[in-house]
Amino acid sequence: MPAMDYQSSSTPFASIGRSILSIRRDQLHTVDPAAASSSSDQDQELEAFQKHVSTLFSDLSSNSDELLSLSWIRKLLDTFLICQEEFRVIFLNSRPLLSRAPLDRIVSDFFDRAVKALDVCNAVRDGVDQIRQWAAHLDIVLAALSRSPASPLGEGQIRRAKKALGDLAILMLESDRDSSSSGGGGSILSHRNRSFGRNSNSAAKDKKGHFRSLSWSVSRSWSASKQIQAIGSNLNAPRGNEISATNGLAVPVYTMSSVLLFAMWALVAAIPCQDRGIQAHFSVPRNFSWAAAVLSLHEKILEESKKKERKNSCGLLKEIHQIERITRGLMDVLDSVQAPMGEEKETEVRQMVGELMQVCEVLKEELEPLERQVRLVFHRIVRSRTEGLDCLNKPHNGE
Repeated sequence: MPAMDYQSSSTPFASIGRSILSIRRDQLHTVDPAAASSSSDQDQELEAFQKHVSTLFSDLSSNSDELLSLSWIRKLLDTFLICQEEFRVIFLNSRPLLSRAPLDRIVSDFFDRAVKALDVCNAVRDGVDQIRQWAAHLDIVLAALSRSPASPLGEGQIRRAKKALGDLAILMLESDRDSSSSGGGGSILSHRNRSFGRNSNSAAKDKKGHFRSLSWSVSRSWSASKQIQAIGSNLNAPRGNEISATNGLAVPVYTMSSVLLFAMWALVAAIPCQDRGIQAHFSVPRNFSWAAAVLSLHEKILEESKKKERKNSCGLLKEIHQIERITRGLMDVLDSVQAPMGEEKETEVRQMVGELMQVCEVLKEELEPLERQVRLVFHRIVRSRTEGLDCLNKPHNGE
């Protein structure tokens, strides 16, 4: 099955050229003009949400040069958090309707998807920690090879750089194996899952340390690919009768479910995760205002994954590709020369060292903020679900 189904001919509204929410408005005008007037504010709020989601993803899609970079991933998470907060406001403003069928079922399905996203957040944080440990080896390489032009590289510096590059290659290879096979073997790093509620900086510095959190950790047989598929399972656009029966609220729930699925899918595609995979069924009707931008981003990410140099990568993150390319080049040069290094080779090495230094600066600037964002996404999902379940349960408690 293709990762996304772009065909909209089977969707309920493929031939409708109007706003989805206008269906309910037209029905209310026919039955009760006063009811139509009282619902107009809510309709405007729901349509404004759709338009804002479209604007946010259009902005993401327009930054094609930065696609899958750390800065782009952070913008994606910002987009998710903005959508989540706006959806939360719509949700809390609709408390009296939430326990009514079929909205109660639709909302419950959304919260089930949200729970599955929590494991993805934990797995992504582990992936960020892996990249941070790679950066520690890159620092050793830079310390060994960064010399002034008047100070040629000696045998000791070359040997130290090669040792750090070899250790890094092993770590990245183990991560790649772990990313492409569920449960078996894998690297020891992938089993050091931790709760977002714990501080384990000291443990993160020890690449051989085994660490298992007592809550919210993924098991050794956990699969990021299967989790993404589970989040997207049975995610279908609401039909006309569902929109009418829910006062239009089925539409923002579907929109937020789609935003959740895409954000988690993109994170798994970019960041090293246990049993990575980017196959997920995601059918989006074209008449949603945000559909074109989301489908365009998905297509671009798929195209990136199909490139020859990316097929065996442990993550599609732009900086991972840069690390792989530069370190391979350094290893090739350092393996083919002996100290003292010739001027031509030393110039080549210094050029790659300069590129590597730039990548390391990006890692230092972006990894920690990214980890904080993933942590915030985790907690926002938990908070939203807690509030939502409280709203669903209160009417049954007689409140």
